Amino acid sequence: MFNVLIVDDDKNIRFALKELLDANGYNVFTAIDGEDAFEKIVNEHVDIVIVDIMMPKLDGYEFTKELRKINAELPVLMISAKQLPEDRKQGFIAGIDDFMSKPLDADELLLHVKALLRRYKIISERQIVVGDVVLDYDSYTVTGHGQTIELPQKEFLLLYKLLSSPGKIFTRIQLMDEIWGVDCDTDSETVTVHIGRLRKHFADWEEFEIDSIRGLGYKAVKKV
Repeated sequence: MFNVLIVDDDKNIRFALKELLDANGYNVFTAIDGEDAFEKIVNEHVDIVIVDIMMPKLDGYEFTKELRKINAELPVLMISAKQLPEDRKQGFIAGIDDFMSKPLDADELLLHVKALLRRYKIISERQIVVGDVVLDYDSYTVTGHGQTIELPQKEFLLLYKLLSSPGKIFTRIQLMDEIWGVDCDTDSETVTVHIGRLRKHFADWEEFEIDSIRGLGYKAVKKV
């Protein structure tokens, strides 16, 4: 069971979010401001934080900045009635992972929480498991079918990126920017070449495949 920390000085918001998350299988702690939240983090294991911006003592921005000094990976979902791009930008600069505007849609909130926890699990474990296949980030290896394949760095990172968000379409430009870097002089055809190599490596592996989306890019599809 995942532990969620809700940080909001509005008792009605705290109550509503706790009720929603409790009902969906999460263990919930609450805090009334940033200072109270740090006490909870010290004394309890927390998997994700949902934090408001406007709070006394330590607001959501300052709380996130301080949190990032001691924990760079704990997912932070910021919620606020503020809706200007500048408010979102300030949140991401402070170190949040996601932003939602109030009033909150319950189903959408649950989807955001689930997605953040999934990403956090991948980052913290540094592995992706697809059926009996394991991608290990630290060794750039893919293990399955009684063998371990050590991939070149770019091929591994490309496969890891696609399988970290199965079903999501990535454009060639997105993949180039994230894996080769925005300053890379190589054109996006490099992605096509690397995709071809990956397909050759794993042509007979039934756990996943890489699909081409005409005119857009690529996505990974889990088959198990």
